[in-house]
Amino acid sequence: MSRLNGPSLRLVLLVSCCHALVHVYEHSFASVEQLVAGDFGVGTEVTGTLGSALRLPFGLFALATGWLADRFGAKRLLLLYLAGCSGACLLAFLSSDLALLFVGMFALGTFASVYHPAGAGLISLHTIAANRPMALGYHGIFGSAGIAAGPFLAATVLSMGVSWRGFFLFLTIPGMLLAVLLHLRLHHDSENLSLEGVTALSGGLDIDPEDGAHWGSYALLLGLGSMAGFVYAAILTFLPRYLDGAQLQFLGLPPESVRNYLTSGVMMLGILGQYTSGRIARANRLEPLLAVALFAAAPCVLWMGFAQGASRLGAAALFAPLFFMHQPLYNSLVAKYVPRRRRSFCYGLSFTFGFGVGALGPVFAGRAASEAVTYGTLAGVLAVAATLALVLWQRNRSGGPAERA
Repeated sequence: MSRLNGPSLRLVLLVSCCHALVHVYEHSFASVEQLVAGDFGVGTEVTGTLGSALRLPFGLFALATGWLADRFGAKRLLLLYLAGCSGACLLAFLSSDLALLFVGMFALGTFASVYHPAGAGLISLHTIAANRPMALGYHGIFGSAGIAAGPFLAATVLSMGVSWRGFFLFLTIPGMLLAVLLHLRLHHDSENLSLEGVTALSGGLDIDPEDGAHWGSYALLLGLGSMAGFVYAAILTFLPRYLDGAQLQFLGLPPESVRNYLTSGVMMLGILGQYTSGRIARANRLEPLLAVALFAAAPCVLWMGFAQGASRLGAAALFAPLFFMHQPLYNSLVAKYVPRRRRSFCYGLSFTFGFGVGALGPVFAGRAASEAVTYGTLAGVLAVAATLALVLWQRNRSGGPAERA
């Protein structure tokens, strides 16, 4: 595996900080969902719809932002994402009724949708086949850290007596600070590979070695990503509520802090999956590893539907590292199947499918008849997604598209 050089590593780490923060924003509502329900006197049908109000634009607008990133450059789009999310959190802080909170969540999802096409596309342009899985593994590690940081920050802030609105006010701060750092550190000339860089990757030839397109495989990958996104959103939106059922207490902390600390701990385990898949992935084994990760996660989701008491924590803790293994593999396959010049657009389309279809997950989970139905269905969806990964492996193992190094 080729190592990342100094400038590339610094770029990956800076962009990955933006990735961590987007997942803090993405899961901000899930961290306070029960408090919002209690404040407004509503049930999971309403809070599930609120969760979808954030997640639907998070996915659907990714296609447009991918096109904009290809056209205007990733730096401008990343700055827009950071400033916009900070403003949306301010709007949530100011919300006095459900209607304004819906607007705030929709705005938060809209600006958060900018990140993935711009960030993942930028990293893919500055890596090659040999080191891209590891770069995207680092990127995924930061993302999992952000998923874990969201409920951890919520638990810490709420334990200090701050309201759920105050939590959203707190979230305006890191967005603005990171926007300033990004503006100072990320130069315009880092947004695209130079001609010399492309030539070096092609072995001295004046061609782009990653200019091929394999649209059939990419289409199958989109279907797979939609299913994984549905499972991801359905489980994570209600994970604090699910872990509340573990009935664990720590140091006299209030329930809203305990369930968020538990959620944070479970999500930290996702880092193990991201790191492991980034380390072991190779260009010729992406598809089978993706199938293994999804097949392995499915029984854990099924267990979540029947686990009671403290075993809920065990089921969720086993699910997280296995499920999150798929993300560096999936993002590497996007780069494998699409031409370099369309990377941000195609990442945008993939996230539109993943997060857009995924936005239906909270609605489904909030309205399902029982947890057994919810998690049994989600386990089946993961099994179908894993089967599609096997189809991709068969298509590409002999005579199909090979990753260009």
